[in-house]
Amino acid sequence: MTADVFLLPIRFFQMTLPPTNRLLIIGWDAADWIIIDRLFAQGKMPNLRRLVEAGVRADLATLDPKLSPMLWSSIATGKTADKHGILNFVEPNPTGDGLRVSSSTTRRTKALWNILTQSNMKINAVSWYASHPAEPISGTCVTNLFQDGAPSSVHPESLAAPLAPLRVEARDIPRAQLKSMIPRLHELKPSDDRPNKLATQLARMSSVHGVAMSVLRDAPEWNCTMVFYETIDTIGHHFMEYLPPKMSHISKHDMNLFGEVMPKVYEHHDKCLGELLDAAGAGTTVMLLSDHGFHSGDQRPTITQIDPNDRAALEASWHRPFGVLVLSGPGIKKGEKIAPPTLLDITPTALALLGLPIAADMDGRVLAEAFAKPYTLETIESWETRPGDAGLHPDELRNNPFESHDALNQLIDLGYMPALGDDLKAQLALVRRETNFNLAVVYMSTRRPLLAIPLFTALAQQYPAESRFAVNLGNCQIGIGEFAACEQTASEFLKQHPTHVEARLLRIGALAKLLRTEESVSQLAQLERELRGRNDLAFALGDLHAILQQWSDASRCYKQAQVHDPQNPRVQVALARTCVATAKWDDAIEHCLNAVELKQHTPEAHDYLGVALAWAGDAPHAIQSFENAIAMQPGLIDAHRFIVLLAARGGDTARADIHRHRVRQLLLANHGKAIESFAWGPNAWATSVGIPPVD
Repeated sequence: MTADVFLLPIRFFQMTLPPTNRLLIIGWDAADWIIIDRLFAQGKMPNLRRLVEAGVRADLATLDPKLSPMLWSSIATGKTADKHGILNFVEPNPTGDGLRVSSSTTRRTKALWNILTQSNMKINAVSWYASHPAEPISGTCVTNLFQDGAPSSVHPESLAAPLAPLRVEARDIPRAQLKSMIPRLHELKPSDDRPNKLATQLARMSSVHGVAMSVLRDAPEWNCTMVFYETIDTIGHHFMEYLPPKMSHISKHDMNLFGEVMPKVYEHHDKCLGELLDAAGAGTTVMLLSDHGFHSGDQRPTITQIDPNDRAALEASWHRPFGVLVLSGPGIKKGEKIAPPTLLDITPTALALLGLPIAADMDGRVLAEAFAKPYTLETIESWETRPGDAGLHPDELRNNPFESHDALNQLIDLGYMPALGDDLKAQLALVRRETNFNLAVVYMSTRRPLLAIPLFTALAQQYPAESRFAVNLGNCQIGIGEFAACEQTASEFLKQHPTHVEARLLRIGALAKLLRTEESVSQLAQLERELRGRNDLAFALGDLHAILQQWSDASRCYKQAQVHDPQNPRVQVALARTCVATAKWDDAIEHCLNAVELKQHTPEAHDYLGVALAWAGDAPHAIQSFENAIAMQPGLIDAHRFIVLLAARGGDTARADIHRHRVRQLLLANHGKAIESFAWGPNAWATSVGIPPVD
């Protein structure tokens, strides 16, 4: 891989690409390239293989937390969950009678189907997460609760009766289909409920597929159709543990019985894909994607007992951080693989393919590298403020369910309504807790720790025995330089849970940052002895060695982490950091390029690449790398400082002045506390080449 591939500017495109006439977007929840490629090698999944060969494929980077309603809403809006408002699987019912599945009336931003409605295009949306009740869009909307027979699950309502017979029940799944997935079905006892679990999920998929095929057949005039299948994920949680290689808690007998279920489920999806493609017709551009992957090898979690309160978090540990993306059809390159985009890039790319402008308040970008021809990128400030009918629910129906619940509580306090039962109170408290946690994780994972800290603090105080609240609070505190507060958070938790590994890692890191070096070195040595062989914690141990500037040990741990998780771009960034710290510029460049190849939207990789290139004497490409980093993360003050120095030395005073002004703005925002983040930073470089440093 050459440096030039990744040093091109990534934000701006001057292009001319005619929009596609039709766009078919297919969601396969939790689909994973590891299993797909294995099936490709066996000559299976021919329909998907043809799409890949005729188009572009990529690993698709997910978001945190890896919970499907949040992720598929981000896919449909191009925005993070704090903006679109879907933060959990369930939410309080504003009527006060319990919980409901997360609703389209809770979503605070326009989805792709609303934008296309507003743009006078025909759009069909089938079974998308959090799409219930159906919105009055310019086409057909069949919600994720259609399979359950929920009212208001079909728009236009005139289609409700004709579509109702397409609902399939578990008893309707032919025994032959079950036997194709469980060849030794006849050996199972009647009391074994696993075949029924499989039949239930296949029935839900059949309902979705039947509706999608009906819509494509009976409403031929459309610009975009979106269809979502949850089945790989839902069946995976029941049957992925039986896939070879054998997991320790699974008997060989059960593995032989159910080991073919997951591959057969993928093949069934491929069959349905072929039918969708035939119905959509030639000339349709296709986007097929998943919100995350699904562990199928050594990193599969062992979950034998599940506390219902912790079920979502535990089940999410099955999810790999990379899903699948295929783009194929008119306007798309052929037979190429691109660097991993994110879920947030799907809606901007769909808008570009349909010839519509991208909104500046979206968090993703257009995947121009997948397009066969150049195109002109048109940007507007926001789709939210554009006038016109977008097929949204009326304002009186759109609300925050937690605010509605709080209003009901006030009526209860005033005596206007009877008090809620204890069971309902406990359910609502649990949902509020998990929703606040999910929102805090969104803030933390999108580099907004100051917004996450109050939420984690309240959760840690209310639930002191929950490690995830204290650990995430400590991570945010250390991330903003509150080392003493982090040490206190970790120490308080360790008083009750003295062997908790993550809390111990946090405390060691805080001690090192507080220059209590002897304590941190001693505790780190002890912890490493205890964790020998724990490759899953090698990355965290490497970070501690890096804080202590023990670069050889840090590199050793990061290389161990690379073996454990070769697809993680953070590992490559960490290795680049150790190379920068030890002036190994060529090695740093290689690791940065590896990171960008794994995930292009990795600002730290572009930043460290700029550092290494600057010290290696390649000023033009260094400036370009820093600008790429700033495009992704504008607050990188050292990147701005480097550009000031490099541009000034090269005679580009206008560019230097722009970034010097930005440095001053950032210093004011940080109360003048921003310092160089590494020893080989911009001022050290300035000194080495004999020019004045930048303040």
